[in-house]
Amino acid sequence: MDLLNTLVDKGLRRELPTRAEALAVLATSDDDLLDVVAAAGKVRRHWFGRRVKLNYLVNLKSGLCPEDCSYCSQRLGSKADILKYTWLKPDDASKAAAAGVAGGAKRVCLVASGRGPTDRDVDRVAGTIKAIKDQNEGVEVCACLGLLSDGQADRLREAGADAYNHNLNTSESTYGDITTTHTYADRVDTVQKAHAAGLSACSGLIAGMGETDEDLVDVVFSLRDLDPDSVPVNFLIPMEGTPLAQEWHLTPQRCLRILAMVRFVCPDVEVRIAGGREVHLRTMQPLALNLANSIFLGDYLTSEGQAGHADLEMIADAGFEVEGAGEVTLPQHRASAGGCGSHEEACGGCDSHEGAGVCGSAPAATPAPQVDEVRRDLVSVRRRGAGTDLAPNA
Repeated sequence: MDLLNTLVDKGLRRELPTRAEALAVLATSDDDLLDVVAAAGKVRRHWFGRRVKLNYLVNLKSGLCPEDCSYCSQRLGSKADILKYTWLKPDDASKAAAAGVAGGAKRVCLVASGRGPTDRDVDRVAGTIKAIKDQNEGVEVCACLGLLSDGQADRLREAGADAYNHNLNTSESTYGDITTTHTYADRVDTVQKAHAAGLSACSGLIAGMGETDEDLVDVVFSLRDLDPDSVPVNFLIPMEGTPLAQEWHLTPQRCLRILAMVRFVCPDVEVRIAGGREVHLRTMQPLALNLANSIFLGDYLTSEGQAGHADLEMIADAGFEVEGAGEVTLPQHRASAGGCGSHEEACGGCDSHEGAGVCGSAPAATPAPQVDEVRRDLVSVRRRGAGTDLAPNA
């Protein structure tokens, strides 16, 4: 297939595909799916070999958020029966993090619900970062605390944070349909603040919220412009009690096409399969490792994930290996730039985001496919780990 040969060639050169090419990946048939996975897999292996980076989430503060993000079980007005608790003490957070590190995670992601941290919250998280780093030598720490005010990213960097996560989630044109209490521009500003402070930027998306193919391509191209070092790809977990509880638009095949498109657009970036892989990829999860080089180990913020030991078995059975603590995740040209390579360096030839590719001009807006099968049995609220007396899943 000429399209896939072109995309592999561009991916090995770090050249951005055209929008038409990215849309064409999402439009490929199930008959061509293995060819798509194989092509994107060549790009993934070129930059990351067969390594899989493990990340571990610690939910520092759960529920009671004043924002109205429609996808989130912690949102204002959520009726989801999730764990609700205020800030974990640093030692408790460190113990939770240690379980993930013992399971093979080299990055711990500290997440707190809310619009954004107060200066006191930043001090609190700084203490937590110190406790985790003191007790887990060499571990990376990524903070995810919402919208940042001026100077807060610098303070997190000074406290020892290595990275900051803030997802764009969906396209700018549809963002107002998902959230009204803050703007898409607010999110972009926070990612830019993290970059400016020297933190490794982590920003991704959520698929499955009823978006079109064009929306998916828009948000991934926007992410490429922001040039994060890692791009988490979340698949919506339709939690009961949230406005998007009835949104079941994803199939394993569509999830694989989305991951392949992200890999082609972001060839040398850490692409992470994040929330929802168990719900929507299901038995196709091992195939997705050919596209992404990073996953979360164990549970998510408010929902349960696959058992930690099953994650490790899946990685080994698929012929991949867990990335060691002493290994550098990013390719040399990005890592040598402090983990945040310049846009021009990382995307040679990507200044043209429009234009016809090998597949012609972009088609009209494509609606999200409808899925007959609804697997609510795979959506399980987290009842263990951080904020409970039960052992975490790691």
